[in-house]
Amino acid sequence: MDEFVVYILYSEKFSKNYTGFTSNLIARFNSHNLLETKGYTLKFRPWKVIHVEFFDSKSKAMKREKYLKTGIGRNFIQKLIANQ
Repeated sequence: MDEFVVYILYSEKFSKNYTGFTSNLIARFNSHNLLETKGYTLKFRPWKVIHVEFFDSKSKAMKREKYLKTGIGRNFIQKLIANQ
């Protein structure tokens, strides 16, 4: 069975956060911090993982990621960051 992870990254240096989902968190984290040569996350390195949630389907993970990008979801993320 595949497992999917919704993750929230935080860049302390730039006070930025990023929300995404993947089936391989370690590889995706390395991509954000080391391997990418273009894109949003490249500009705000280094990132740290501040939150993860696990799902048994891609559709559930995508739904949660979409929710976290709403106003209510962003408030949740800001509370996580405040408690760092």
